[in-house]
Amino acid sequence: MKATIAATALAEADGAADALADQLCGPAGEPRAVVLFAAPTLDHAALLRRLRSRMPGALLVGASSAGEFANDQLGEGMATALGVAGDGFEVRASAGRGISVDARAASEQLVGGFLGIDDLRPGYRNALVMTDALAGYADRLLDELTLATAGLYQFFGGGAGDNAQFQRTAVFLGEEVLTDAAIALEIVSDKPIGVGVSHGWEPASPPLRVTAADGLKLVSLNGLPAAEAFQAHAQQTGQALDPAAPIPFFLHNILGIETGGSYRLRVPLAIQPDGSVVCAAEIPANALVRVMRSTQGSTVEAAEAAANAALAAIGEHRPQAALFFDCVATRLRMGQAFSRELAAVQDRLSGVDLMGCNTHGQIARAEGQFAGFHNCTAVVCVLPA
Repeated sequence: MKATIAATALAEADGAADALADQLCGPAGEPRAVVLFAAPTLDHAALLRRLRSRMPGALLVGASSAGEFANDQLGEGMATALGVAGDGFEVRASAGRGISVDARAASEQLVGGFLGIDDLRPGYRNALVMTDALAGYADRLLDELTLATAGLYQFFGGGAGDNAQFQRTAVFLGEEVLTDAAIALEIVSDKPIGVGVSHGWEPASPPLRVTAADGLKLVSLNGLPAAEAFQAHAQQTGQALDPAAPIPFFLHNILGIETGGSYRLRVPLAIQPDGSVVCAAEIPANALVRVMRSTQGSTVEAAEAAANAALAAIGEHRPQAALFFDCVATRLRMGQAFSRELAAVQDRLSGVDLMGCNTHGQIARAEGQFAGFHNCTAVVCVLPA
């Protein structure tokens, strides 16, 4: 496998597409597959059309993003891409539509395009999965994908972003810009692909029982309106919480779902007039949750741990390139210090090319890693040479 990364800050779609294609198409010609992350300010349909015209033989997948990076380039309003070429792997691309209507059917559509389901040749089975975060049901989608693939695949990726506006997020397949959908790039490879995941948050409150939940809405904790638990925590810890503008508080006080020795994270977004709290992803009723805390140092250490785990998963193989996903909430919380997290990952990867984006949720389901759809979590995927 040979991987090439590309990035551009050009705002006009055709120019941005040409810049990416020029970087991806080396002496060996166009790549076999391209993963694209593009800021919401870009014309996605035009960008995809131009890329397809420049690389007609490449599978093209991706998503809108909430902050983009490639090696030492970092910002908003960019487009980044990863092209893979060479031998030793097979790729397929597929889409699952109507997640909010039937997540199981959407997962079956995704898996229906997979080579490694019926073809039982030896190899490592992986898939990059990007989902429309605003469609919801990401946890259900991942559970259904695991069932449909009999647990033979590891998944990595995230939720499409729109710079935390939560207005419209989309995924890409070929020239299609899709909402209420997910896309997958299946990779069946001769060598293992490494996936690592870590978050760096710790409990800061006693356990709270989710006594009512409705989709993305957390209705009550311990039988009381969910907002009251956050208000009580703010008072106990000397923090300010403005119900009309709670994001500054929520960026530093998220929820962790107890999962037997670890926590799956959820970012609260808004307080409703009835005291319910809208979150970035579902929290199941009857779950035990805690308010969580972190520091910039623990966030950087978590990203390093994710990189270390991904490297360990490829064994003695040499890393060639890496994908990195972390939450837009992490970038907003850390501000300029987010560059420290990127630098820490690059340092652990010893200069291997790195690209990725900030997402509205992260996907990680891999052997030895805690599983599912996450918020505020670092996910690193290492491709072997």
